Amino acid sequence: MNEKVLRVLEFQKIIATLSDCASSAPGKQLCKDLKPSCDLDKITKEQTETADALTRLFQKGSISFSGNKNITSFVRALEIGSVLSASELLMIANALECANHIKSYGRSERDDAPADSLTEYFNTLEPLTPLSNEIRRCILSEDEICDDASSNLKHIRRSMVQINDKIHTQLTNMVNRSYRTYLQDAVITMRDNRYCIPVKSEYKSQVSGIVHDQSSTGSTLFIEPAAVVELNNQLKELSIREKEEIEIILAGLSVQAADYIDEITTNQSILSALDFIFAKAKLAMDQNATQPIFNEDHYINIRKGRHPLLDKKKVVPIDVNLGRDFDLLIVTGPNTGGKTVSLKTVGLFTLMGQSGLHIPALDRSELSVFTEVFADIGDEQSIEQSLSTFSSHMTNIVSVLTHSDSNSLCLFDELCAGTDPTEGSALAIAILRYLHDRGIRTMATTHYSELKVFALATPFVENACQEFDVASLRPTYRLLIGIPGKSNAFAISSKLGLPDDIISSAKEEISAEDESFEDVLADLEISRKTIENERLEIASYKEEIEKLKKQLTVKQERLDQSKDKILREANEQARDILQEAKDVADEAIRNFHKHGSTLSVKEMENARQKVRSKISEKNDKLVIKSSTTGSSDRKPVKLKLGDSVRILSMGLKGTVSSLPDARGNLFVQCGIIRSQTKLDDVVLIDDDDITKKLPGRASSGRMKMSKAATISTEINLLGMTVDEALSTLDKYMDDAYLSHLPSVRVVHGKGTGALRKAVQTYLRKVKYVDSFRLGEFGEGDAGVTIVTFKK
Repeated sequence: MNEKVLRVLEFQKIIATLSDCASSAPGKQLCKDLKPSCDLDKITKEQTETADALTRLFQKGSISFSGNKNITSFVRALEIGSVLSASELLMIANALECANHIKSYGRSERDDAPADSLTEYFNTLEPLTPLSNEIRRCILSEDEICDDASSNLKHIRRSMVQINDKIHTQLTNMVNRSYRTYLQDAVITMRDNRYCIPVKSEYKSQVSGIVHDQSSTGSTLFIEPAAVVELNNQLKELSIREKEEIEIILAGLSVQAADYIDEITTNQSILSALDFIFAKAKLAMDQNATQPIFNEDHYINIRKGRHPLLDKKKVVPIDVNLGRDFDLLIVTGPNTGGKTVSLKTVGLFTLMGQSGLHIPALDRSELSVFTEVFADIGDEQSIEQSLSTFSSHMTNIVSVLTHSDSNSLCLFDELCAGTDPTEGSALAIAILRYLHDRGIRTMATTHYSELKVFALATPFVENACQEFDVASLRPTYRLLIGIPGKSNAFAISSKLGLPDDIISSAKEEISAEDESFEDVLADLEISRKTIENERLEIASYKEEIEKLKKQLTVKQERLDQSKDKILREANEQARDILQEAKDVADEAIRNFHKHGSTLSVKEMENARQKVRSKISEKNDKLVIKSSTTGSSDRKPVKLKLGDSVRILSMGLKGTVSSLPDARGNLFVQCGIIRSQTKLDDVVLIDDDDITKKLPGRASSGRMKMSKAATISTEINLLGMTVDEALSTLDKYMDDAYLSHLPSVRVVHGKGTGALRKAVQTYLRKVKYVDSFRLGEFGEGDAGVTIVTFKK
């Protein structure tokens, strides 16, 4: 790819932004060296790597390669057997630790996760953890080696500490006692790495030793007392031995590192490549870019593309296609309308895509591979353009025509401008026809009306324009393909206040053909706007229909689910009713077989009445009664406790057990159920509707339905046989449980214990009994069983 197009399209600014996304020096260098490729396989591979890296960034977050330093020179030193310094070994340890961190980042959380294009990179990394740990163990920092790096170094440093202590002890005694009056200051100092004391010059003969230095005034001499000369000599020898031992330690670490030269070199190469790939992914994330689809048919289809160097919040996306229905696109429109930006967007997207970078456009945008991209673009336009400017542009055009072929993409901004309009338009048409005949994909901007006519009259050549809002005198920056643009000079001048007579005079200077052509363009623009508005309206209707369709589907699904739920609950209730009926029938049959002929007619009638009562109770619960009532139903005006009412929504009858509160809520006792309802949901009824004649009785007594209010917490079974006691107990337990009593007391006496044993055997089989126990002292002892119900 020629360097001129990279400069003209500002590709280097993209590279600079990409370099900022890399976190290591080698990765930044790879970014700076990036150039567009013409190999489709390579482009596809790099695009896939960028897409996979972007997926990992979304899944796992950002990653840093800052530990990846340029250690090439260190590796070469190891190859020739050199000893690395502490700082150089630490850089190798940093690189190995970075490799370990990156390898962990690349490891998949699931064993069955499919591999992507980056998996091989991560798997090839060798962290060499033992080597990095050994370097960290021996080297604490660039200037400090650990005492435990070797036993010899530890022994030397221990000896140095001991000698230091001895020197300090002796010098401290001298400073504070014997030599105190001879000293300039009571301090211990160092000169030439040897311990000294500051002695006044007049007392130098009083302190025997070696003079190492004197003050600038000469009043103070720094003397090493003779008493510590030998100790200082020993300390110097130990310091030399320490350096020698450190060199041995560094040499040993260098030898260990030299055994892994290939792995270290491979690690740096992979870390740099991954940093480069993830930098492209970070750039794609910042630009909200997507992976383009490449083809070899020289077809471009950019969907909502945004120029990558403009503010993504302000730039207007454009749709551009070139190469399928037409291979030459001529863009017209007013100045500052966005023609040059559209031209650069197409060229820059091509360069970015062929460099493995994602483009800031909608997904499924398509690009093609071009061996060369040529651009003749001049951003600074003026009415004072000279012949030299025209000559410069023409030189570029000649170069483009010479080197371009069917695999090239050519971009021209203001083709053949800066000269006589008649000659310029003729040259522009000839140049475009030459490119068009050779099948070269070309996009050009112009103000020449002749080029609009050329596009309309030539097959596979298409007009386009940058939309301009005459009402506001502002461009919309939208690129409209298929419609030639207008300069709008008259409309803009009129809006800016140019007198109408001048504008009318100017219009008279335009030929009838040109005016007719401009009128056609105006009609086309009106038709386009009408079609565009209708298209948007249709799209809105489609979106609304789709929304309503989804809502209807969701509603239907909910209805189906509700229907299935109701049928399931109804089947479950029916099954429970049948099971209960079967249990009652089984109990009646057992009693009949057990008692046989000894069972009296009265007892059989009582058993049948019990079955009939249970059936009536179920019917009352299942039958939904009409909300309309007879003439006896009356709306309550002022209720009193004990009034007979009907709950309309439930179809139940009962008596008022509490007066309505401020919100109209009251409680109604319906048999064993105490239900809360609204005042508007009840009507008054006669007492005859809630009470009934007891069958088989001569008297006209009435039985109230509120059993929960009269049930006792104790049952006495004394004097009954086992069968009588169990029958009585069974009915009592049902009533007590339905009345929501927490526990009851069963009195069976002590006696022989037969009744107590039968009662407890029965209680074990009752499902709603949570527990039972014998009474304690004060509760009746063993003559009583305390039963607790389940909640």
